[in-house]
Amino acid sequence: MTSTTASHAADLVAALLFILSLAGLSQHRTSRVGVVYGIAGMALALVATIVVAAQSLTAGAIALILVAMVIGAVAGLWRARSVEMTQMPELIAVLHSFVGLAAVLVGWDSYLEVESHGTAQTRIAADLLGIHHAEVFIGIFIGAVTFTGSIVAFLKLSARINSRPLMLPGKNAANLGALALFVALTVWFTISPDLPLMITVTVLALALGWHLVASIGGGDMPVVVSMLNSYSGWAAAAAGFLLDNNLLIVTGALVGSSGAYLSYIMCKAMNRSFISVIAGGFGIEAPSGGQEDQGEHREVRAEEVAELLTRAGSVIIAPGYGMAVAQAQHPVAELTRRLRERGVEVRFGVHPVAGRLPGHMNVLLAEAKVPYDIVLEMDEINEDFSGTSVVLVIGANDTVNPAAAEDPGSPIAGMPVLRVWEAEQVVVFKRSMASGYAGVQNPLFFRDNSSMLFGDAKQSVDEILRALGTDVAAPAAREQAGAR
Repeated sequence: MTSTTASHAADLVAALLFILSLAGLSQHRTSRVGVVYGIAGMALALVATIVVAAQSLTAGAIALILVAMVIGAVAGLWRARSVEMTQMPELIAVLHSFVGLAAVLVGWDSYLEVESHGTAQTRIAADLLGIHHAEVFIGIFIGAVTFTGSIVAFLKLSARINSRPLMLPGKNAANLGALALFVALTVWFTISPDLPLMITVTVLALALGWHLVASIGGGDMPVVVSMLNSYSGWAAAAAGFLLDNNLLIVTGALVGSSGAYLSYIMCKAMNRSFISVIAGGFGIEAPSGGQEDQGEHREVRAEEVAELLTRAGSVIIAPGYGMAVAQAQHPVAELTRRLRERGVEVRFGVHPVAGRLPGHMNVLLAEAKVPYDIVLEMDEINEDFSGTSVVLVIGANDTVNPAAAEDPGSPIAGMPVLRVWEAEQVVVFKRSMASGYAGVQNPLFFRDNSSMLFGDAKQSVDEILRALGTDVAAPAAREQAGAR
């Protein structure tokens, strides 16, 4: 078997492993196997790439590749071990920016090597030069949009900049104008591949990526993360065409299409227009109102919540980003276990965009060993709130906001939410009365059947456990026993 044949075989196997990885990640029970498939596919792809490259590269070049791999592996392992679950969304956004930047660099390198150095006739047939020019231009555009868009997403998700949407005058016209200009420049560059056009499209794409994500509000950021994942896939596919790497093309297409489909599903769940979100909030006007005082709220102590839970026949827990920040998933899992031992029906209602990342809450609850069968999606549990004794809203805000269903003028109007206010009693765990990530006040806090338990979510649940007579060290002890 020749090295070329072996390389193609390795590419095929790696591509199949990536497909199996996506299939495994689609379900909780098979997600670990899916991750293993993905790791195996990437390892095989790296080995095959190095083996093929070794035939045409010098020893020094191969050494540099290995050094770069070691540095990347060490940095990746360190970051994976040190990152908190609450920081995962911004970490993923940063990783997307690396893919975009790589696509830009590959495009520029291909241009400089082929066109600028005058080696086009030896590298590429004359009748294919126009296609190559278009590949370079489109790859740079997609990569640059992904790069700056991901940087802005990181800044918003990490609260380094305001999560409110940027509303520049004529922003929709600016976005459409930038896309029209890109099409015109692509045609021009295909005919006459000049350096000033390369510089122009790079600057244009960097600016457009920044503006697209800056124009999207915090409430839609989970969709943005998913869309940037899709963008990074298409950027990788574009780089694959330039590098003549079939595996990179296939992998990029898998990531791009799956990310786009996930974004579409999330937009349907949020009653948002898929096109408007990916186009930087196209057609959405600046939000107004929603911050005025809505009345008096009622505070409650942990002991009172514990007493309320002992009398409850059914409890639904609605988790949100605040639970992740406080790392309260383990005490919440212990509270769930103790209540179920007392005969209380306990279930979880998870909104599709709870947290900052698709599946954020599901991962946290699975980590805390909460049974899969009591973790239900919004559509599965929304009809049950009216027959529920107590709802515990732990760190959620926008996803349980009744204004989405009752206030046509709200910035989140029309967004499907968990109808927690229909329960007999609602207890909201929050640090303060501040509005949520979307910057919208929540009327739920002022309802007659709602009460506020202020403080750190983990400490609050621990206090409830103590009031119930529960050993709060039990979760950690069981976790250590399981590890042994």
